[in-house]
Amino acid sequence: MLWWFIRQLILRTITPSKVVAMRILLTGGAGYIGTHIIVALAANGHQSIVVDDLSNSRHSAIDRVESIISAPVVFHHSDLRDTDRLLKIVEDTHPEAVIHLAGLKAVGQSVAEPALYYDTNINATLSLLKVMEATQIRRLIFSSSATVYGDPETLPLTESSRSGIGISSPYGWTKAMIEQILRDVAHTDPSWQFSLLRYFNPVGAHESGLIGEDPAGIPNNLMPYVAQVAAGRRNRVNVFGDDYDTIDGTGVRDYIHVMDLAQGHLAALNHLSPGVATYNLGTGQGTSVLQLISAFEQACGHPIPYQIAPRRPGDVAAMYCSPAKAGRDLNWQATHTILDACRDSWRWQSTNPDGYPA
Repeated sequence: MLWWFIRQLILRTITPSKVVAMRILLTGGAGYIGTHIIVALAANGHQSIVVDDLSNSRHSAIDRVESIISAPVVFHHSDLRDTDRLLKIVEDTHPEAVIHLAGLKAVGQSVAEPALYYDTNINATLSLLKVMEATQIRRLIFSSSATVYGDPETLPLTESSRSGIGISSPYGWTKAMIEQILRDVAHTDPSWQFSLLRYFNPVGAHESGLIGEDPAGIPNNLMPYVAQVAAGRRNRVNVFGDDYDTIDGTGVRDYIHVMDLAQGHLAALNHLSPGVATYNLGTGQGTSVLQLISAFEQACGHPIPYQIAPRRPGDVAAMYCSPAKAGRDLNWQATHTILDACRDSWRWQSTNPDGYPA
C-alpha cells in the first residue's frame, strides 16, 4: 500500500504535460456516456475500473467495449451508497483518479420522484467522497449538467453565467448541490483537485456502431426518440412547441457528440490542478428540433414523421454555451457536426434495433 500513497503524492504535483497512464475509477461506467469514456481512456493508455449498479444500463455494454478496445474492463456491480463495499473495491484496485458519472438522470422522473433523486445522486456522491478521503485519492471529474443554469438570462452561457437559481427539476438541483458540495470540500483541503464538467446535450454513438444510447422504456431525450421513429419502433416524433423565438419556432439546444464529450473528460483529466475548475462541454452552436430531424433524415435516408404538440411546462426556448474556456484551459473543442452525430446514432440504432442484449 505504501507505494500507492507515494504515487498519489506524485500525481498531485505532476504538471498536465507529464500526466502518466493511470487507473481511473469510473462510476456509472456501463452507461451511455461511461462506455464511450472507457474507449477514450483506453486509447490514451488509461485503465478504467467501472462501478455500476446496472439500474439503467446493461453489462453487455461492457462486453461491447472490451471488443472495441481489445482488452478486459475491470467491472464491479455495486451501488455507490454501499460505502463499505466501495471502500473494499478501491483498496483492491488502487485507482488514482475518479470520473464520477453515476446517478439518475431523467428530468421527468425526478419531478415525480424527487426523494429518490436526492437520495441516489447526493448520497452516492457523499459515499464516494468518504472513500476518496479514506484512501487519499484527491482527483475527481464530476459529470454535471447545463441544467444548473436554470432558465438562461443571456446566451451563449459561460461558466460565469448565473447558476443554481430557477432550476426546474430535482435532477438539476442534485447537480447544482453536488457542485456546491465539491466546492465546500475543496475549500477544506488545498490538495483536492476537482473538475466540474457541465454537459449540454450528448448525442451520437461510437463509429463502430457497437455502443450507443440504449434508454430504458420511452426515451427522455430527443435524439434516441428520433432514432427509434426512424427505425420504426415508434410512430412519430412529438415536437413540443413551434412558436418559440428561434430560427424555426422550435426549441434550440447545444448537441454534442458523445465522443467529443468523452475527449473532454480526457482533457480535464490531463489538466487537473488543486482547487475547483468548471467547464462547459458543448459545441457553442444551437440546433433546433426541426433541424435535428432534418439531419437525421439525411443520415437514415427517409422521412421521419413528426407532429407539432403543445409546449411542455419548464422548457426554455434556447440553450447553448460558449465552450471557449475549455478551449483555452484544456485545449479541447468539439469536432463532430450534428450530421456526424445523426449518422453515428443511426448506425447504432439500425444495427441494434432493440439496444443491447439482455
